[in-house]
Amino acid sequence: MICLTAILMGYFLGSFPTGYLLGIWLAGIDLRLLGSGSTGATNVLRHIGLKASIAVFLVDVLKGAISVLLPQLFFRNEIPIDMQDWCVIMAGIAALIGHIWPIWLKGKGGKAVATSFGVLLGLKGFVALACLGIFLTCFSISGTVSISSLLAGSALPILILRQYAVSDDILKPSYLSLSILTSTVVIWRHRDNIRRLMTGIEPQIKLKNNKY
Repeated sequence: MICLTAILMGYFLGSFPTGYLLGIWLAGIDLRLLGSGSTGATNVLRHIGLKASIAVFLVDVLKGAISVLLPQLFFRNEIPIDMQDWCVIMAGIAALIGHIWPIWLKGKGGKAVATSFGVLLGLKGFVALACLGIFLTCFSISGTVSISSLLAGSALPILILRQYAVSDDILKPSYLSLSILTSTVVIWRHRDNIRRLMTGIEPQIKLKNNKY
């Protein structure tokens, strides 16, 4: 029951519709009907502006981080040792599911890049920062969020394996499973972007000059 509670908390944290609410409050628009249809930070940037996009990114990161920190801080002593890691990991996965398929928006949410970063930040901070470094380096060169997200997401399992290879820690199957699943989800959620990249019509980011 404790693990189930952590998973449900993760889902409802992840499903908080940050981008959708800011779209309604700040610009009177439904992001699900514009651009990529995503409620994530990139679509917010394209249709509302930079400040709103940063706000959405930060809140979405927090959703992922809190989803794995809560069970670690409050439930760990109540969970059998052999289930602790898997319980925390499942709570993080639930946050990703909630972000992609939020109950409040009839299952139409974001692409879970920021929330994945938050989950990873709450579990493996160094690996999360390495992924962020890959994203920022790629974005500074290409100006394309989708390419940067795909490269950072694809590198995640490799970074997890490398961290364990250079440390004395034993590789945890739960963490490796999370990295592979997260990488797969990020790639799958960008399948339309991949098609546009292959045809050369994927747009680059151009900041809008507005107060948001």
